[in-house]
Amino acid sequence: RFHTQHTTINTSACHPPRTPSNTTMTSIEAAAQALLTPNPADFDVNLLDQVVTAAYNPVDPNRAVANKALMALQESPDVWTKADAILERAQNPQSRFFGLQVLDDAIRIRWKVLPPEQREGIKNYVVGKVIQISSDEALMKQERVFISKLNLTLVQILKQEWPHNWPSFIPDLVGSSKTSEVLCENNMQILKLLSEEVFDFSRDQMVTEKVKKLKESLNSEFAAIYHLCEFILEHSQRPSLLKVTLQTLQRFLTWIPLGFIFQTQLIDILLNKFFPEPIFRNDTLECLTEVGSLTDLEPEYDPLFRTLFAGFLTKLGAVFSPETELIGPFENGSEDDQIFIQRLALFLSGVFKAH
Repeated sequence: RFHTQHTTINTSACHPPRTPSNTTMTSIEAAAQALLTPNPADFDVNLLDQVVTAAYNPVDPNRAVANKALMALQESPDVWTKADAILERAQNPQSRFFGLQVLDDAIRIRWKVLPPEQREGIKNYVVGKVIQISSDEALMKQERVFISKLNLTLVQILKQEWPHNWPSFIPDLVGSSKTSEVLCENNMQILKLLSEEVFDFSRDQMVTEKVKKLKESLNSEFAAIYHLCEFILEHSQRPSLLKVTLQTLQRFLTWIPLGFIFQTQLIDILLNKFFPEPIFRNDTLECLTEVGSLTDLEPEYDPLFRTLFAGFLTKLGAVFSPETELIGPFENGSEDDQIFIQRLALFLSGVFKAH
């Protein structure tokens, strides 16, 4: 199971909150000064909420002072040890995002020099928080923006720890996905982000050897990921889970081994089950575009692309007839109609260019 026994960051600087010695502080200047005073035991999340509220209020006269205090606090080398307290007790949503930001900074900049027990504590805390939120459908809806940013924090940890220090991540995530569709939906978001980070955004953020290792790990464990996607597409009745699975699959199709595309039922499922359904059509079309645009393949694959293209035209004929003029729907149709026509153009041009 994808779970943890720890719920707080494992660092000696994190303690239950104490009442600040000066409880009469009300001005933003005083609150900011108290937060910047190096007295870890007395870090007051309520004071942080006051400063953040002033910083995000465009008419607050203390806004500049508050912003300056937040910048100074963010640069403090130990502020990340307060991240769990901030995330658990802050009342202002922006304070929680500030807590995530300082945690992200610690992962990105200080991870290699942190003691192993502190790295493990951060990892366990973030995993536990992700599971706590993504296991509850009502909480997931309420915390939609926060869980999106928390997922990014988890991916930052993965880029540091996986696979060498966290070899069980993919098996754990796949296993937990089968326990709850709500949890599974967020797990697919994590896989999508991981694929984007490794294959799309990694050039300027990670050294070549690290990127190579991550790509090899994803390739070697992709069978488990693919079978999870296949299981969802065949059995789930939850539209939001099916949509994110198609979107995640589209990110994978640029790099997965060809056998998962041409030696499985994937193309048949995409063409015959999901493309005819309007709610899934645009995401399915993106997947088909990735497949149709594959190049530099052996001649043995040519008949498979011809079969794909012929099958696609047959299904397209059920959406609109060959005589249909598309200018009107593109200019005056719904947003989904416009996206469909744009993606249709990308599919056709991709197939013609590649084949």
